[in-house]
Amino acid sequence: MAITEVFPNPTVKQVIFQIRYPNLFYIEKHIGDVQLKIMKEFPNSSMALKRQVMITNINPGQTLDKALAEIPGEGTQKIWQFRSDKGVELNILPDSLDLSSTSHKTYSKPNSPTRFRDVIKMVLDAFFSVTKVPLIKRVGLRYVDECPFPAKNNLEFQKYFNSSFPLSRFKLEDCREMMFVTTVKRGEHFVRYVESLGKSGDKDILIMDFDGFAENINADRCLEVADLLHESISNEFEATIKQPVIDMMRGNAS
Repeated sequence: MAITEVFPNPTVKQVIFQIRYPNLFYIEKHIGDVQLKIMKEFPNSSMALKRQVMITNINPGQTLDKALAEIPGEGTQKIWQFRSDKGVELNILPDSLDLSSTSHKTYSKPNSPTRFRDVIKMVLDAFFSVTKVPLIKRVGLRYVDECPFPAKNNLEFQKYFNSSFPLSRFKLEDCREMMFVTTVKRGEHFVRYVESLGKSGDKDILIMDFDGFAENINADRCLEVADLLHESISNEFEATIKQPVIDMMRGNAS
């Protein structure tokens, strides 16, 4: 059962939603229509250029910049960026759309004033009503959590986490770095889980990176799939942490 409690001190540092779709050659012509539909929530906008990695022949005495300049329209990609006043960023590219938040504490808890699911729905409704995209190549939902623990040794660490680390073989106090990576199937979708040691200032932390995704989804199922991804990620998170982490998130840690 996925966690539904809204914690005052959540370990999540960033949540990202993304869809990927076939390259839309007409997106630039319609981006203004999308902007009008989301402007109330995302009043701050800008446009950036991303340099793409490419291979080109460079003649003797010719610089890379000059070589790229001689290839019209190649080497860069436009990114339309929109920011809310609540710490949410939206990026729209010809082949993808992503939402990133550092402020949301809940995905869909009823009666919560700020739910990440509501933002996803509003953006998808606006985008699909304008672009009419029928098929999504990939739907993704990713959570990055950072959780401190009191001492870098097996005994204390295992009080906080049901870790996937091979601690019976490698003592935590002897490790400079440690990482575990797996991608597992969950129904019609997948969850990629990365667990790694890190630092936040002088504190040791466990970084838990949950990346759920599904491929080849009808556009009208995107939100439904996002809900399924969230449930799987929440279940995996709940299976990783122990009661001291929950107490810490509730603000009850000693």
